[in-house]
Amino acid sequence: MTQASVMQMERATPLLVESGSGRTIATLAGVVKRYGATTALDGLNLSLQAGEIVALLGPNGAGKSTAVRLMLGLAGPTNGTVRIFGGDPRDAGARTRVGAMLQVARMTEVLRVREHLDLFRSYYPAPLPVAEIVRFAQLEGIEDRPFGQLSGGQKQRMLFALALCGDPDLVFLDEPTVGMDIEARRGLWQQIRSLKARGKTVLLTTHYLEEADALADRIVVINKGHVVSEGTPDEVKRMSGGRKIRCHTAIPVAVLEQIEGVTGVEMSGAFVTVTAQNAEAVVREMLALDECLSGLEIASPALEDAFLALTKN
Repeated sequence: MTQASVMQMERATPLLVESGSGRTIATLAGVVKRYGATTALDGLNLSLQAGEIVALLGPNGAGKSTAVRLMLGLAGPTNGTVRIFGGDPRDAGARTRVGAMLQVARMTEVLRVREHLDLFRSYYPAPLPVAEIVRFAQLEGIEDRPFGQLSGGQKQRMLFALALCGDPDLVFLDEPTVGMDIEARRGLWQQIRSLKARGKTVLLTTHYLEEADALADRIVVINKGHVVSEGTPDEVKRMSGGRKIRCHTAIPVAVLEQIEGVTGVEMSGAFVTVTAQNAEAVVREMLALDECLSGLEIASPALEDAFLALTKN
């Protein structure tokens, strides 16, 4: 039996840790990572389940890149444990099941798209066919173009393609749509959803919060090296304080602040914005107090509002 056949058999029987809600394929447990006097991660706990898209969000310096480096086996923790597929992320068997799209500083610009794909495919025992990678990453028609002649969006799709070469079970995508126009960005979103449909697990880091909102099954917000919030996009958004009620009313601010469920009141010209957990009940109370209330608008909480609330000092 060839080495490639052995590796294919091992891939067919993955090492997965059973958890209460599914199969846990990656964990960081109580992870501390220090660089000299700087603490990048401070007791971080994180798990990734098979077949889900997780968005890892946080301000610059929160520890996102460090967490990804640990799961890729590019660094080791100062304290705590990191496991991928039940083993050490630095093991060769684990690495062949992982793909990563990172913000690299430089790639060989004279190599053509197809040559880059052939090179990366050679690193894996059972890579995807070039034609399938090209189709999935939407690189049709530019296979023979040198990397240095690609547009910013094409380069991003190229990096996405390289992450898929080994048919990975776990994919890390670091700012995958930087430099893309709206149409190209939405196209890549669809391909990321297709990865999930094929049972792959995706860890996404992005500064485009609408991207996280659109794609993620679960959002993990970290700040200063530890998790400050975790849940579905809707659950995280509700942590911003509730929905926004905007209207013109004669009700005094002091009275609005006393209505049950109101968490904030702001005046802007002739309009007032009321933040409330139960917007419908608050609106009914406001209408009872002011029959002439007008210009009523109710907006769902934005992920940006929740992100700012969760990561502010």
